[in-house]
Amino acid sequence: MNVELTRISGKGQLVIPQEIRKQLKIKKGTRFAVYGQDDTVILKKIQLPTLEDFNQLTRKTSEIARKKGITKKDIDKAIQETK
Repeated sequence: MNVELTRISGKGQLVIPQEIRKQLKIKKGTRFAVYGQDDTVILKKIQLPTLEDFNQLTRKTSEIARKKGITKKDIDKAIQETK
C-alpha cells in the first residue's frame, strides 16, 4: 500500500489519486461514509445493496423463519404489540 498526497480544492473537494481509485474500483458516483475527529478523516467506500442482494436476504430470512416455525401471523402480532 502506497501513501499518496492530495489537497482540498477551494470548493472543498478532495481528489483521490488515480492509483488508489483504480485499486479500490472507485468511479464517478461512488458513495462514501465520512468520519472526522481531531485531525483525522476516514473515508469508507459504501455499496448500496442491489435488488438481487435484497432478494437473497429476504429468501434467507424467510427460510430461517420457516425453520423456526414463525408465521406471518406471528410477525403481524409482534408489529401490533410494538405500536
